[in-house]
Amino acid sequence: MAKIGNIDVGDFPLLLAPMEDVSDPPFRALCKEHGADVVYTEFISSEGLIRDAAKSTMKLDIYEKERPVGIQIFGANLDSMLQSVEIVEKSGPDIIDINFGCPVKKVVSKGAGAGILKDIDLMVSLTEAMVKHTNLPVTVKTRLGWDNDSIKIVEVAERLQDVGCKAISIHGRTRVQMYKGEANWAPIAEVKNNSRMHIPVFGNGDVDTPERAVEMRDKFGLDGAMIGRASIGYPWFFREVKHYFETGEHLPPPTMMERLDAARRHLQMAIDWKGEKLGVFETRRHYTNYFKGIPHFKEYRMKMVTSDDAVDVFAAFDEVERDFSDFQFA
Repeated sequence: MAKIGNIDVGDFPLLLAPMEDVSDPPFRALCKEHGADVVYTEFISSEGLIRDAAKSTMKLDIYEKERPVGIQIFGANLDSMLQSVEIVEKSGPDIIDINFGCPVKKVVSKGAGAGILKDIDLMVSLTEAMVKHTNLPVTVKTRLGWDNDSIKIVEVAERLQDVGCKAISIHGRTRVQMYKGEANWAPIAEVKNNSRMHIPVFGNGDVDTPERAVEMRDKFGLDGAMIGRASIGYPWFFREVKHYFETGEHLPPPTMMERLDAARRHLQMAIDWKGEKLGVFETRRHYTNYFKGIPHFKEYRMKMVTSDDAVDVFAAFDEVERDFSDFQFA
């Protein structure tokens, strides 16, 4: 049974990764319904929080049905990070997560996200200061290292644990790799197998089938899997993994009506939360996976991803129901 601080998160929990413009409340709600054990917010800029930037503060919205939920923040300035902790606490999350893994240039160039992998001492001191500044459990998400020549993740994880980090999620790539190539889980297993480690070690990267989740659990011995890209437009992935754990069998894929119901609810929740313009725009990225595998679907998908009015997108869903209601997914 894995525990983050005093929070029981289950036997080999499945965690929804923090993904920019993806892991918002509507999507987190769908993933939670389908079996995600822990969900994280989109990553939030500490500088944006202390400036009260609208986009950053909006990401602090969390709901009871999501718990346990973690709010993830990033930054490289100690004062800003500590101030952001105080702001985050007011939203009442269960966990505060620090992003030391985002590889995006605009984040890295400021020394934040994966940029801090070039300064492990700063990474550790920031974590220690944040742990001391809150009573909430502090966790870390990071990568193996900056590049293949600087992978010291066993030492890094040990040091983070020693200053009070309550769990660590490790993406099996370096910053230089970005999202290319295959994730390497072997160094994550080394972290887990370090006899000094006693906090949960979660693996991230390329968990895109139930079999891969089983491999992460049984072959690499990790404490849980953090799911990212495999869940985009496919919140059913969590239930499929859990069913496979229990039975060794694959669940049938969601039906067309299940997909349409999810897409409609997702869009409506997004509109209710962030308004029509943003709700329509930021939900577009999910439609490819919601309706993946349907032949001759380009015309319908184009309507979904080019329409600026919610009425038009809902109308496109209605057309799909009319024309493909009997379609069977393989």
